[in-house]
Amino acid sequence: MTDLGPLRYFLGIEVFSTSDGFYISKEKYIQDLLARAAFGDERTVETPMELNVKLQPTDGDPLPDPTRYRHLVGSLVYLAITRPDISYPVHILSQFVSAPTTVHYSHLFRVFHYLRGTITRRLFFPRSSSLRLQCYSDATWASDPSDRCSLSAYCVFLGGLLIAWKTKKQTMVSCSSVEAELRAMALLTAEVTWLRWLLADFGVSITTPSGFV
Repeated sequence: MTDLGPLRYFLGIEVFSTSDGFYISKEKYIQDLLARAAFGDERTVETPMELNVKLQPTDGDPLPDPTRYRHLVGSLVYLAITRPDISYPVHILSQFVSAPTTVHYSHLFRVFHYLRGTITRRLFFPRSSSLRLQCYSDATWASDPSDRCSLSAYCVFLGGLLIAWKTKKQTMVSCSSVEAELRAMALLTAEVTWLRWLLADFGVSITTPSGFV
């Protein structure tokens, strides 16, 4: 084994250590991804996806070669490990990798325009933080126009540290927005239960109840 010193770069993830905590980013990975994408448009946008967009498989014309779309979406899936702000659009766009269209491709372009303007954003993990789990969940009711399934999303903070997040389509059709919210809460509850067990294995004892919002 070789001691390579303090961790600074690993699998595209950059780690910066300060007296206050650690910063984790993928700035170089995004730069390389933008170079591979070869977008000539230098515009930036404020959000990775427009509000109330409901994409369908039949939108637009099929791409003659979907390879490029699949490659870029796959790269964004890995990027979302450290960029929770693109979790939702990546989840939506990844549903069309089998048969992408020109409309799907244009929305993929928007994500890259957003990344160009937010390339320096990073996650911060302070050295000192409380050990209380604070959890947030939400759901969109019947948001998929093709099968009317709802979407669940959550994020979990350990004190001031964002440690888990997810966007996932529900497997069954919810008959009301309340039912969709309950399914999202159930997904989050399972995640929090696992996190408490994991932290206990690390010797981190959490005695306070987890907060749900």
